[in-house]
Amino acid sequence: MTSNTDVACANRVAKAILLIRILVGWVFLSEGIQKFLFPEALGVGRFMKIGIPLPQLMAPFVGVTEIICGVLLLVGLFTRLACVPLLIDICVALYSTKVVTFTKNGFWGTLDDADTDVSMLLGLIFLLLVGGGTLALDARYPEGLDPK
Repeated sequence: MTSNTDVACANRVAKAILLIRILVGWVFLSEGIQKFLFPEALGVGRFMKIGIPLPQLMAPFVGVTEIICGVLLLVGLFTRLACVPLLIDICVALYSTKVVTFTKNGFWGTLDDADTDVSMLLGLIFLLLVGGGTLALDARYPEGLDPK
């Protein structure tokens, strides 16, 4: 038999997971859209500057990946699966941009510049571990929909 405390705790956990999904999904969705709205600032030019090969192909690919996976996180569909490409994306972003920042600005300057990236990395790891929660579309479908 479940107590009122157990139900209240489950409700708080579900809302907390929803909040993390909204936070992470929104940031990736908006970053993906910005790659198309401001291509000179966030798209091909940025990819060329940091030395990513085939920037004309990679910038739109990354933008579309961030948009699709960001939306999947927002609605809680294929949550764990959507985290995988975004984890690759954020790890490449951290490596390709923050290593350069570290050599120029030192430890504290890099920490200041990397706060959003590190937050997104930790949010993605959290969602990969716990899934979308009970307030996600994943919870409405059979167990096979979201890989454990």
